[in-house]
Amino acid sequence: MPPRGSSKHRPGFHGIVLAIGFVVGGVLTQVARTFLPQGAVKEFLTTGVTPSFGPLSIDLVILKFALGPVALDVSLLALLGVLIAYLIARSLF
Repeated sequence: MPPRGSSKHRPGFHGIVLAIGFVVGGVLTQVARTFLPQGAVKEFLTTGVTPSFGPLSIDLVILKFALGPVALDVSLLALLGVLIAYLIARSLF
């Protein structure tokens, strides 16, 4: 039996936990942006970095489409959401 918390799970499991964490963190960020009063705490918790790429144009002769731009808003609360999702997943599995 592998030790608890080891990387016995497949990469898909880790990807799902990461995605859930970013969604929870995004919700926390939006709630903080809406309800926290103006000040240093609000700025610290909700300021994020938003890397993006795109649009990516694909032409397959009979089918042409474009994807993007795709961006990810990463803030301190988003990282906190990932940490919470990881800790919950680790305790459950």
